[in-house]
Amino acid sequence: MTEFISLSVTAFLSATLLPGSSEALLISLILLGNENPITLVVLATFGNVLGSLLNWYLGAFFMSLQHKRWFPVSPRQIDKARVWFTKYGIWSLLLAWVPVIGDPLTVIAGMMRISIIPFLVLVTIGKFSRYALIAATTLAWV
Repeated sequence: MTEFISLSVTAFLSATLLPGSSEALLISLILLGNENPITLVVLATFGNVLGSLLNWYLGAFFMSLQHKRWFPVSPRQIDKARVWFTKYGIWSLLLAWVPVIGDPLTVIAGMMRISIIPFLVLVTIGKFSRYALIAATTLAWV
C-alpha cells in the first residue's frame, strides 16, 4: 500500500512545475515484482494526470491576475504562448508527458481555458502511453 501512495504522490509532484522522476520509482517497483505492473501504470497515470489538472487550474487562476502589476508573466509572453498553442492546437496535449515542455503546456492549456474534458482525455492518453511503454520496456528486460 505504501508503494501505491508513494508512486501516486511522486507522479503527482512530477507533473507539477516541481522537478521529479516518477519513472524511476515505477521501474523500481516493477523490478521488485511485488505489485501488478498494470496497477502501477494506472496509479502513476492517475497521479500524473492530477498534477497536470492542478497545472490547468493554476493557469486559469493566474490569468485572472494578469492585470496586476506584480504579475510575473508579461502580456507579450502570454501572447507568445497563445500563438504557440493556437498553432499546434489541443492535440499538443498528447505531449504533456514530455519533460521540460509538458508541464508548461498544461499551464498554458489552463490559461487558454481549454475545456476540461478534452484536456483530461488527451493528457491521460499521453501519460498512460508513456507509463505503459516504460513498464513494457522494463518487463521485456527482466
